[in-house]
Amino acid sequence: MIGLNRKRRLKRQRGITLIELLVVLSILALISALVVVNVLPERDRAAARKAKIDIGAIENALDQYRLDMFNYPTTEQGLEALVTAPAGDPRADQYRPGGYLRALPVDPWGKPYQYRQPGEHGTIDIFSYGADGEEGGEGVNADIVNWSEDK
Repeated sequence: MIGLNRKRRLKRQRGITLIELLVVLSILALISALVVVNVLPERDRAAARKAKIDIGAIENALDQYRLDMFNYPTTEQGLEALVTAPAGDPRADQYRPGGYLRALPVDPWGKPYQYRQPGEHGTIDIFSYGADGEEGGEGVNADIVNWSEDK
């Protein structure tokens, strides 16, 4: 009787088989693949949304600058004029103490935003060249701009 109980206990305590382990690992690999396929494109869309938000904030800061200084900074003065007063500006006394931005944001791909005044598409153009850092492109490489490209 003791030997029979011991055999039953050993049978219940036996570990998982190699087949069971492979099935579980296969299921985990499948779930991981599904997550990666669905998450990576969302990361690209989030980067584009962040760039749009940054461009909107820069545009607002430029509008505040224009209200105080009566014009936008030139292309040569660039977006740096939002952080520190441009050297030699005759209206330097009207520059807001502390500037219009604490620091210049960089796009989600680590590159500076581009600025043109006068713009080719409006009074001012603010844009990022996208993930590839080159003009044009599609998908994640598409330019993010402050003007409507529907024209």
